[in-house]
Amino acid sequence: MIQTLVKTGEYHDSVALYHKEILQQIEKRAAEENVPLREQGDRYVGTLKPCYLLRTPVFHEVIGDWIERHPDLTCTGYLDLLDSLSRGTTYNEFISVGALLGALPQMRKMLEPRYLDRWLEHAQGWAEVDVICQPNFTAEEMLSNWKDWKNLILSFSKSQNVHKRRASLVLLTKPLRESADPRLARLAFANIGKLKSDKDILITRAVSWLLRALIKNHRQEVEDYLKDNSDSLPKIALRETRNKLKSGRKSGKL
Repeated sequence: MIQTLVKTGEYHDSVALYHKEILQQIEKRAAEENVPLREQGDRYVGTLKPCYLLRTPVFHEVIGDWIERHPDLTCTGYLDLLDSLSRGTTYNEFISVGALLGALPQMRKMLEPRYLDRWLEHAQGWAEVDVICQPNFTAEEMLSNWKDWKNLILSFSKSQNVHKRRASLVLLTKPLRESADPRLARLAFANIGKLKSDKDILITRAVSWLLRALIKNHRQEVEDYLKDNSDSLPKIALRETRNKLKSGRKSGKL
């Protein structure tokens, strides 16, 4: 059985119970699917935390079933549960934060952006960052509270924590595809400018991703940016973005 840091003295007893239930269901489904516990983590997702690599549909079934059993979940309980899961000892606990953010959008919209800062303190590897930051927060959510989101994302771009630096890029990929609002594009190009010399693979890959996300609504600006910064951008970002511009795919293959 995987271990967890959750303690009934640290959170309300109900939140500790919620957390425990999610873990137990993950363990149960892992046993049913014959998925072993990787005690030393998994290199591909970039974590050293113990993890069960459940198939994504199975994992989302666990979260969906849990939500159905708790229709009385309050916003306070929701936030406390996300905090608790983010501090767990396993990969599965952490990615449950992202799944719950996606599955309960009305509650997510009531949360302040600053909570991401404390969750990302416990992130490890690209997958744990991306599962929270990429699929969940929409352009509408971000632009309706632009001052707080902008300040948070700018602070992430200057962080000593590489996972927060990655988040400063990844958080903008979905909103940029949903909206042509120039505020999003300006912030994206500003953060790319700050981080394009960062050699960590978590950053070089995210720079490429963000440039490609910009193409949908800011194609000419991306083309101009590549011309002006071809000598300073990560080679992978330059190659994949050029391929995306040419073929619509990052690999360049039709």
